[in-house]
Amino acid sequence: MNLDFLLIAGPCSAESREQVLETAKGLVASGISIFRAGVWKPRSKPGLFEGVGEESLKWLNEVKIQFHLPIATEVSSADHVRMALDAEVDYLWIGARTTTNPFLVQEIADAIAVHPRKPKGILVKNPISPDVNLWVGAIERLQACGAEEVMAVHRGFQTGQPTEYRNAPCWSASFALKKQLPTIRLLLDPSHMAGKRRLIPSLIEQAVALGYDGLMIESHIHPDQALSDADQQLTPETLHSILGAIQTRTSSASDSLLPLRQQIDEIDESIFALISKRMEVSRKIGQIKKSESLPVFQEERFAELMNKRLKWAKENGLSAEMVEAIMNAIHEESCKLQM
Repeated sequence: MNLDFLLIAGPCSAESREQVLETAKGLVASGISIFRAGVWKPRSKPGLFEGVGEESLKWLNEVKIQFHLPIATEVSSADHVRMALDAEVDYLWIGARTTTNPFLVQEIADAIAVHPRKPKGILVKNPISPDVNLWVGAIERLQACGAEEVMAVHRGFQTGQPTEYRNAPCWSASFALKKQLPTIRLLLDPSHMAGKRRLIPSLIEQAVALGYDGLMIESHIHPDQALSDADQQLTPETLHSILGAIQTRTSSASDSLLPLRQQIDEIDESIFALISKRMEVSRKIGQIKKSESLPVFQEERFAELMNKRLKWAKENGLSAEMVEAIMNAIHEESCKLQM
């Protein structure tokens, strides 16, 4: 992990003054950048713990004063924005349910824009479904409200497919986000992605390996007694241990990766040289099709090619999903060249 790695940690919910301060005290040793805690908790069903509300903002401020840490909380309405900024909360985050609703995001952006005190940063979690444009749109609305920085938080998606995770880690969605917003800082929320403590270390390791800019993670002094999301919260001591182990592995492996990365560069150059040759052949095929009034898309031929490549993928231990995506992209480009 580099020196600019942003570590945001704290309990899912601010439950009591003692719980907030004791958790913060335990997290200081992990070198956290920002202390987080939910003040208002949007729950799926009525009757569940929905946070203490405005009263608990005082506890976050005690953390700020006592431990010299910036503080963050979730906002889901213009009223939340007003109360949080009045209480000198430094960072606001937008939850997945809120990101899904452009009207609500705009309401929050407008409330921030008119408030005399601006947050240092806004953290925008991805929407529930893997809709990258909805995520980008929420970020763009909030970038116009006057905050010092807007960051993206990947917390996983509901895909409708069986998975061991609470929210599936669609890494390609975060790559697509970075393609549209290349300068934005991207953080991982392994707590909501995992939903289970045992899955969190590997997700943190993947985030570091993929070059994420930080983590937004839930930590509770007594996780089993937590009033919300008990299964996915870590003790401060456990989090410190996980981060230390990953730091050791990443720092010791850097030199040994260099020759392998050079091989990757050479292989990539060969791959794209071959794709270029394939496109040249496609152009020639297109010329023949035009001269003989043949259709550009020939379904039987494409199905034959796809079946061959998928069979080859299976025999060589490659992902059928990856090979199919590559073939579809190549075929789409070939058709464009032949039109």
